[in-house]
Amino acid sequence: MRRVVKAAALAAGATGLFSRVQTPVAIGRSFSTPQSQFQESSPVWKLGRLNHVAVAVPDLEKASSFYRDVLGAQVSEVVPLPEHGVSVVFVNLGNTKMELLHPLGSDSPITGFLQKNKAGGMHHVCIEVDNISAAVMDLKKKKIRSLSDEAKIGAHGKPVIFLHPKDCGGVLVELEQA
Repeated sequence: MRRVVKAAALAAGATGLFSRVQTPVAIGRSFSTPQSQFQESSPVWKLGRLNHVAVAVPDLEKASSFYRDVLGAQVSEVVPLPEHGVSVVFVNLGNTKMELLHPLGSDSPITGFLQKNKAGGMHHVCIEVDNISAAVMDLKKKKIRSLSDEAKIGAHGKPVIFLHPKDCGGVLVELEQA
């Protein structure tokens, strides 16, 4: 008799637990910020598509081989960018790219990142803009800091600028002229 009662109690408890697990939950959380923190974008420039996601890697050949030989992606040759202190490889994903970053020289900004993240990891996202000069001026007015005073030529031969992660929700954002 005790076993039957115990089994019934366990079943009731399990059913109660299971029914709680199946209780519908709101799927999304709304992201809201105070109106004064972010202003609407300027009609002078427009945000474009995601150009690439950059991943810092401790071994560029090994990472390139993974995307090329294991996943079958189209992978570029290594492109050294001494003015940025990195070597890059682009992995073409059809609708966007991944940029594999590796330090070039001892004063590379990627060296410090890899010291903190030994296995590598996501470094930044790059978003295209239709007018980088207007975007930079507008963002400065909105108190969004950049990591340099002006845009520099990036890996695609186009002007780029990096926005301070503390002003971008903890994400290093690169803007690139479309």
